[in-house]
This record gives sequence, C-alpha cells and structure tokens, in this order.
Amino acid sequence: MSTRIAFIGGGNMATSLVGGLIASGTEPASIIVAEPDADRRTQLSRQFDVATTDDNTEALLHDVVVLSVKPQLMQTVCRQLAESTNAQHPLYVSIAAGIRTIDIERWLGDDVAVVRCMPNTPALIQCGATALYANETASEAQQQLADEILRAAGITTWVADEALLDVVTAVSGSGPAYFFLLIEAMQKTAVKLGLDKDTAARLTLQTALGAARMANESELDAQELRARVTSKGGTTAAAISSFEHDDFHNNVSKALQAAYNRSCELADELGKDI
Repeated sequence: MSTRIAFIGGGNMATSLVGGLIASGTEPASIIVAEPDADRRTQLSRQFDVATTDDNTEALLHDVVVLSVKPQLMQTVCRQLAESTNAQHPLYVSIAAGIRTIDIERWLGDDVAVVRCMPNTPALIQCGATALYANETASEAQQQLADEILRAAGITTWVADEALLDVVTAVSGSGPAYFFLLIEAMQKTAVKLGLDKDTAARLTLQTALGAARMANESELDAQELRARVTSKGGTTAAAISSFEHDDFHNNVSKALQAAYNRSCELADELGKDI
C-alpha cells in the first residue's frame, strides 16, 4: 500500500493496526503516528521504524487519518483538526467506540469523508472482527482503503445502516468479554471439582480455541455442531439441559440487549457539544 497513513493516538489498537499494515507490506515510511506521550512515541519509532510527532495537525498532510483516540477526546481532537489550514481533504477513519458519523462531520466541518469502524480487542493479535460504515462523501476507493487498513487486524464487514453498529458493538465489540466470562467460570468450576489451576486453564482454553475453529471452518451452523456433540442421555446433554433450565438463550439475549442499549446511550452522551 503506497497510501500515506496517519494515526492520531498511538494506543493499543493503533499499534495493532500499524503492526498489521507493516506485516502485510506497507512501508513504514508511509506511516506517521501523532501521540502526546514522548515515551510512547519512542517505543513506536523503535518497534516499527515509523515517523512520530506530538502535533496532530501533521496528520492532515496524509491521505488517510485514523482517529484512534479515546472517545472522550474525539471532539477536542476533531475541532483542533478543523481549525488547521493544512487539510488536504483526507479520509477520516474513526475507530473510537460510540462516536457517530454525524458528530464527526459536525466537529470536522462540512463535506468530509468519514468511515466509522467498530473493531474489537482481538485485533491486538490480528484476529479482530471489524464492522465499517461509510458516509456519503467517502468514495468507493476511500472505502477500499479503509477496508485494507482494518483488514490488517482481522476480518472486516460493512453495514449500510450506521445504526447497526450499535448491534455490532453488542455482538462483536463487547463479545470477547462474554467468552472470557464463560472461560473464567469453566476454569473456576474445574478447580472446584479437583483439577489444578494450570490444567483447568489449558483444557478450557484449548477447548474454546478448538470450538471456535470448528465453528469457523465448518459448513454447519453452531446449532447443528452442538447437536452433533450432544448424545442423548450423555454428559453434554446433562450440561446443556442445565443451561436451558436456567433460560440460557434468554439470558444471552438480555445481555446483548443491555449492551446495545448502552451503546446507543453512550453515542448520545459522547455526541453532545462541550
């Protein structure tokens, strides 16, 4: 990729994207990271051989500006960029959770190309799942650029309706924590039943990895895969019956609904002018 890419914010997610881009062939010389922390700038420069700066407006000289700051800082950063005279009409790619496109457009000024993304934390190991939404100003070529950048950290998918990003937040954005919770509960119970902690962890983690790979690589859906490993009257059936007795599916549904509702609320809160 010969595109010049700037990151504003050099945190974990930006680091994962920079690392993924370079691993996939992007020249380090085409990347700059604007980061206020001097130690972090030094670390990024040494690790990836990319340029760094403490001046956010330098990012505007690039083709793509990835907004990777904390959501609470997004408005301040966008308004700072809007006041600069260096703008070359770049594509803005936002990976800040909960910040709607309409608010980014308002803070940056009219007629800006914006792609809003909802990644998740496995992007830190290039195993992420990211949904993207483009505003009307973003061209097809710019959308392709955004897709290439986010694919450096995992799979990507596009939504035509921005409101669906709140659903994505509830499913894949917050989703890793749901699986961590199940892993945590299984490990604790295994120890309670007699296994040592290391054995409980190894077995649980490998089981989670194996199940995910089977589901990802199989042509069968999750329901069919579950049915095939659940023999009538067996141990798995006993466990599934216990889950269903406690209304497992409804509990999961309620949890995702709660995450969805909170995502909508946060977007309203973060979109208010300060």
